Amino acid sequence: MQEIYEKLGLFYLGKQVDSQGEETGLLELLKNKHLTTHAAIIGMTGSGKTGLGIGILEEAAIDKIPAIIIDPKGDMGDLLLAFEHLSAEEFAPWIDPLEAQKKGLSTEQYAEKIAAMWREGIESFHQDISRIKKLKESADFTIYTPGSSAGVQLSLLSSFDAPSAQILEDTDSYSYMLAASANSLLSLLGLDQESASNEFILLSNILDFHWKKGEDLTLEELIANIINPPFKKIGILPLEGFYPAKERTKLALKLNNLISSPSFSNWIAGEPLDVAKLLYTKEGKPRMSIMYLAHLSDNERMFFVTFLLNRLISLMRTQSGTAALRALLYMDEIFGYFPPNANPPSKEPMLLLLKQARAFGIGAILSTQNPVDIDYKGLSNIGTWFLGRLQTKQDIARVIDGLLKNSPDALDKQTITQILSNLPKRTFLLRSVHKEQLELFKTRWVLSYLKGPLSKDEVARLMAPKKAAQKPHEEPTFSKAAPAGSTQKPIVPGSIPQYYDIYNYQTQNYEFAPFVQLKATLHYYNASRGIDESEELCYELDPVESSIDGAQECDDKALATQPPSDATYAPLPAELESERGWRELAKSLRNELYLRRRITLYKISRLRLVSNPGESLEEFETR
Repeated sequence: MQEIYEKLGLFYLGKQVDSQGEETGLLELLKNKHLTTHAAIIGMTGSGKTGLGIGILEEAAIDKIPAIIIDPKGDMGDLLLAFEHLSAEEFAPWIDPLEAQKKGLSTEQYAEKIAAMWREGIESFHQDISRIKKLKESADFTIYTPGSSAGVQLSLLSSFDAPSAQILEDTDSYSYMLAASANSLLSLLGLDQESASNEFILLSNILDFHWKKGEDLTLEELIANIINPPFKKIGILPLEGFYPAKERTKLALKLNNLISSPSFSNWIAGEPLDVAKLLYTKEGKPRMSIMYLAHLSDNERMFFVTFLLNRLISLMRTQSGTAALRALLYMDEIFGYFPPNANPPSKEPMLLLLKQARAFGIGAILSTQNPVDIDYKGLSNIGTWFLGRLQTKQDIARVIDGLLKNSPDALDKQTITQILSNLPKRTFLLRSVHKEQLELFKTRWVLSYLKGPLSKDEVARLMAPKKAAQKPHEEPTFSKAAPAGSTQKPIVPGSIPQYYDIYNYQTQNYEFAPFVQLKATLHYYNASRGIDESEELCYELDPVESSIDGAQECDDKALATQPPSDATYAPLPAELESERGWRELAKSLRNELYLRRRITLYKISRLRLVSNPGESLEEFETR
């Protein structure tokens, strides 16, 4: 049998059965290139979806086809529990003591029982331990934990990199990526993701401005751009009229609070999210990259999935076309990410992948237990469907209406309803545009131990050797003020204009230190003395070293509105990063001027003479 299913290009899924569940003697084999038209796995809880999914991924690994696996529940980490000797000692550390206790066995006895069951199960499908060894040697298995240090960490939010030239030239792809990037960030902040919202439009315009110039954007730069956008209009409306500085500052503060929180450090630590490195190791070995998301909130999961899909699209568009299967994208639960009546940020990039990934040799496999809650119009691009047991009439009707009624050998509704309602565990109805008939099959015994969802502690145990072997990464840091010598301009509120003293430098090494220029108009008025005078004042002070008392009068210097591109900056005091700090500074100036600035008049009482404003004592005496 091995000569049949081990042929390169074939995925061994199990054994075909008839409508009564009896084996027909035929193996269920799927050409892996057919997965470039994508696949969906649908079935209720307990139908065997996880086993089928892991079986497909094992076949991909054996054929040296890399995969990115999105794992919201934690089940797919079981791929790392493939034991070459199938011994009780290998299984024992992963046995749940409570399960053993329920069976009335010790952990060791239960491990022996599970090991024997796995040996028998694997052999019953014409496999042996040599296949497990081949699986482990063919691919690298890594569990990534964005937002957590349990597994291998990924640095997501250090920057929003500009898309490739190919995406920039493709209007549709660029628009999808721009919208999804803005929406993914808004989803992380828990804000409105509608394309008409002010936040969405502002973020989209900022990203568009820099990306079209080929510029990457860090989060610090993004915050600075929210406060001081690099444009004065949005559409035909002035920026201040469309989205005032006060509202922009609120958005910037939300983003700043996010990156300032201790938990955020886990989002910027670790390896940069490079899709090419997720698919292959530096030695060129195919990688099964498992994105463990069980520890994240709904907003964080949505952000990560959208971010990852956009990066995959960006890489995809740089590849040449092919009819072969180059890589797989597997998502263990698509519920909430591709709904029929809503548009979460993940929907657009997912739809784009389903429409275009085939041409680049990327196949998507999507799994769900909620057939009513997925967009069948969007999934019309999928060519292969694995249908497990469905319990509710609503689920069965949706599947029949959306998928099976137009199949080449469409059965009557009553027959299909009966089949889908009574399918035993691990048995699936296969409908494929590449096969002439519907087929029933029982999934093969997987090589990996199906322990169930892994906890963060278990992920940490599995990834400890890999993390220990990694070279430490120099992690980016975020602070409220740029560090000394930073290339990042300090962030100030949008109502404060910024100028640069570039003309006093004798070299091209622009190292800017902050100074504050204060301007005031004083009005002196006394009707009885006929005084109605105004005075323009300008002061400069070092906000780090000096208070308002140490302010000096402005000299006549020329100031530029833009700094040189290679400049570095010393930090601002923290209090000047908010509108409140600047208001306090202005208040100090007003109080200082009120107390200390005055008009001095000279008076000779017996002559009833008073000097004029600005008249010196000498001039007054002479007069």
